[in-house]
Amino acid sequence: MNRPAGSAGPAGSTGTARPAGPAEPARSADPADPSRPADPAESERAARKDEHLELAVRLHGADRPSAFDDLAFVHHALPGIGTEAVDTSTTVCGARWQVPFYINAMTGGTRATAAVNADLAGAAADAGVAIACGSQHIALRDPERAEGFRVIRREAPRAFVLANVGPTLAPEQAVRAVEMIEADALQIHLNAAQELVMPEGDRDFRDWAERIAAIAAAVGVPVVVKEVGFGLSRRTITALEGTGVGAVDVAGAGGTDFVAIENERRPRRDYSYLTGWGQSTALCLLEALGGEEPVGLPVLASGGVRNPLDVVRALALGASAVGASGRFLRTLVHDGADGLRRELRTWTDHVRALMTLLGAADVEQLRRTDVLVTGRTAEQARLLGVDPGRLARRSARRTSMPLGATGASDAAGSAPHVRTDDARTRS
Repeated sequence: MNRPAGSAGPAGSTGTARPAGPAEPARSADPADPSRPADPAESERAARKDEHLELAVRLHGADRPSAFDDLAFVHHALPGIGTEAVDTSTTVCGARWQVPFYINAMTGGTRATAAVNADLAGAAADAGVAIACGSQHIALRDPERAEGFRVIRREAPRAFVLANVGPTLAPEQAVRAVEMIEADALQIHLNAAQELVMPEGDRDFRDWAERIAAIAAAVGVPVVVKEVGFGLSRRTITALEGTGVGAVDVAGAGGTDFVAIENERRPRRDYSYLTGWGQSTALCLLEALGGEEPVGLPVLASGGVRNPLDVVRALALGASAVGASGRFLRTLVHDGADGLRRELRTWTDHVRALMTLLGAADVEQLRRTDVLVTGRTAEQARLLGVDPGRLARRSARRTSMPLGATGASDAAGSAPHVRTDDARTRS
């Protein structure tokens, strides 16, 4: 479904994001009756959205150490390829993306977060990057708040866009979330650790798998199940294989830490010891894809992605695409929408350069490069039954052609992603 390319930002949008300020004033819960007072619960949810955004910006450390630092490529000095032959595209949920990274789920549903979403989407559209929205629960409860999400599609009419809900919603609500932003795919986020630390969070997670299956059967687009920053174990991914979902995003520890965020909202900050909970993105990828029998679902990667090298590292471990949230949000807040546009273009250029350096003509060939896994990540991988040494010797198992002369992918030079009705079918 293609739409006109014209777009308009929200009223009052300046193109430069700012951290969320005070909670917006209470509005009528019923647009037909302005005198009716707003639902206090909805006002509280809106305030929480803005608070999450402010805390995410404040607590995010762009250059902090990461498990990705335990991954290094073996340098081979004859790459045997030029940058013009490198194809950076990848296939996700049946659609071809022109670059292998995307803007992952963040926010929406208030005036402050609507402006952020408008700027994120505009930058994504200019750079040819896919984008996911934040949880749409607030807009499903209060339709007046849907504009904070619809702005994504308006600003990025031809981008690949992912809707976002939790597993607790009824299937018909998930369908409404997809329709709200004319999404190409649906993310279902898993956030048990966040909910337990959140003062007003859920405490019952018994039927999540069954609910995911019901949503996947109801929506007419591919479903991606993702964590929110604590990682997906191999056992979890294997359990999801029978639910009808199209892919998973491991979303490991190392990026935005929602335990830390929710703990800041607690009067006594009594869950500080849980900061850093979960498995890193690198470890999740190794467990899911680094052994003799990779999991049966396509795997996306996010969580702690700081730069283009982290993108290429994750792709080399088998990820189909790599998402980043905190890094792009931080750039938007500090450097504005134009700064984010520049950064997305720079990442594209640098990913291409790194692939050239590694002699990888496409994303598939990155999975045959030699990767050294050391430190805590290597130790943990071995405990999970993965031999990191296999990754250090992968190029030795290739054919006997000269180093780097692997040939370009058939998809090299393919056209950038354009939304079509085919992209909305289940993969």
